[in-house]
Amino acid sequence: MPERHAVILGSGFSDYVAHSPSEQRGTPYGDPSGAIHTLTIGGQQVFGLLRHGAGHVIPAHAVNYRANIAALAELKVRAIIAFNTVGVIGAAGECGHLALPDQLLDYTWGREQTYFTGSAAGVRHLDFTEPFAEALREQLLTAASRAGIRCKNGGVYAVTQGPRLETAAEVNRLEQDGADMIGMTGRPEAVLARELGLSYAAIAAVANHAAGRGASIRAIPLEEVYAVLDKAMESVRNILEHLVIINDD
Repeated sequence: MPERHAVILGSGFSDYVAHSPSEQRGTPYGDPSGAIHTLTIGGQQVFGLLRHGAGHVIPAHAVNYRANIAALAELKVRAIIAFNTVGVIGAAGECGHLALPDQLLDYTWGREQTYFTGSAAGVRHLDFTEPFAEALREQLLTAASRAGIRCKNGGVYAVTQGPRLETAAEVNRLEQDGADMIGMTGRPEAVLARELGLSYAAIAAVANHAAGRGASIRAIPLEEVYAVLDKAMESVRNILEHLVIINDD
């Protein structure tokens, strides 16, 4: 029996779920960012959710991550593939390339980050040494290879609060801390999936150089970001199609 997958889609991926059947779902933690879409990829059913809502109306710090993950868990999803838009610091890739991070650094604050909030919910101390599911990462790497798509294996993903982007000095600090790429949504998403026993891995689309780097030495060329993401979306679809084939073997 193939494992049921879901995809959580970030900035620039709204067209991915356009015209697909969808269903609104509530959870004990409130409403998810939007409807849960049912996609058919490689002949298999895959659920899709726009992290920032239809029209990209929810900033990263205000996403109801607990509701998003809980809604997918209620659909008996066992594996979540998250798509993140990132700025690259070092050798994690060039604009338009994809990367599969294997570590996280968290610089966020004020986000609901656990289902185990004490009292009736209890307290659970979660092992998070390896924040991404290694078996799922390996499947994605194999799928990318079969699809002929360049996808860097590994990298440290620094999660910042947003919605503003970083200063050049902040990027310097993140690089000193060991970060390879910067985004705003990897945490607490990965933690919540782990708490519910779901496999979780991220594919990061490198949309721009981080502030003070490369083409962003003076300013980040935001007008170029969405053109890069359009190309990345096609690569993502190809990888998913090959992943479904691997999972169905």
